[in-house]
Amino acid sequence: MSEGEQIERIAARGDGVTRSGRHVAGGVPGDTVKPDGTVSLGPHRAQPPCRHFATPPATGCGGCQLQHVDEAALRQFVTDRVVYAAEGQGLVIDELLETHLSPPASRRRATLHGLRTAKGAMLGFHEAASRRIVDLRECHILQPELVALIDPLRRLIADYAGRDPVDVELTRADQGIDCNFKGLEPKGLAAQEALAGFARDHGLARLSLDYGYGPETIWEPEPVTVKLGSVAVSLPHGAFLQPTHDGEQVLINDARDFLGEAATVADLFSGLGTFAFDLANPAKVLAVEAGRDAHLACKASANSRQLPVHAMHRDLFRNPLQPAEIDRFAAVVLDPPRAGARDQIAQIAASGAERIAYISCNPASWAKDAKTLVEAGFGLRKLRPVGQFRWSTHVELTSYFTR
Repeated sequence: MSEGEQIERIAARGDGVTRSGRHVAGGVPGDTVKPDGTVSLGPHRAQPPCRHFATPPATGCGGCQLQHVDEAALRQFVTDRVVYAAEGQGLVIDELLETHLSPPASRRRATLHGLRTAKGAMLGFHEAASRRIVDLRECHILQPELVALIDPLRRLIADYAGRDPVDVELTRADQGIDCNFKGLEPKGLAAQEALAGFARDHGLARLSLDYGYGPETIWEPEPVTVKLGSVAVSLPHGAFLQPTHDGEQVLINDARDFLGEAATVADLFSGLGTFAFDLANPAKVLAVEAGRDAHLACKASANSRQLPVHAMHRDLFRNPLQPAEIDRFAAVVLDPPRAGARDQIAQIAASGAERIAYISCNPASWAKDAKTLVEAGFGLRKLRPVGQFRWSTHVELTSYFTR
């Protein structure tokens, strides 16, 4: 390496990697690592837009890891994460679809961490690999409505937090922002009224307090909902939502394109019904979910709109659908947690199923499940990398299997 070695890709944790396998913290494709270890910057460097970002190995806000990477290199990183996971399991991709990246200021949900201090309060994300809170003064990933609430929330924490840290869960719902506090300690009726006044003055859709036994709502002028397709579904506390509207729509569109002709669909790990409501009419959909609140919200919305969605409360990790049950459906869509769906995939592989749309937030666990499907005779027809968590190392995907 007399003149240096070029960085060719970004690894899963955000390090730059040379052809020889050398990892360089903060390295970007096109950079050159010189013999003395210094890095000559290449053409794919970007100026980070946020004051809180620190180029690795320096530590900064833990919300982003890749703001120093330009759009082309970021897109390539998201693509590589998915493709390398597939190749690592020996999978052959018939068609690689265009990678989707969510734009800045598009994230509709986040959990911020707060702490009362001698001078007031801090509120933000944890520093990378640390419990230290980075006190946010700007954020380029959250929707502007969420960013605008940070300063008022900081003042609220200064007034009502105790000595322990406070978590603030924020979600953009149809009616506005849903805000849940964990660790806030308002004392007495006056404090409760002040919090209700805060919610009213800032147009919150809901404000809740969690003292360790689950959220208690203290402000909700009308039932909080989130629209899934054309259906407004009740939003339970802590329910899972895709992080961005645009990313969610890409996942839904792909599922519809993959399975659009199927007359009957099993939607596994269905949550609130993100895919079920869009696939229903013309399809009849079985929506299977373990979370009780999400299941009930999906069931109520389907019943009230008289949609062909049957909601089933069932833990697919402990009790996966069996081959005979799966054989009743023309197609299956599944969107499991990060751990994947090993046992359920094994039952799908043993069934007569012919069309599978698999949505995943973890390329590594997906690839292992995909190998099981391929070994059972499925082909990986389409694969799309999805980067909803802009400037982070978290990557998602859609995939389509047939046999």
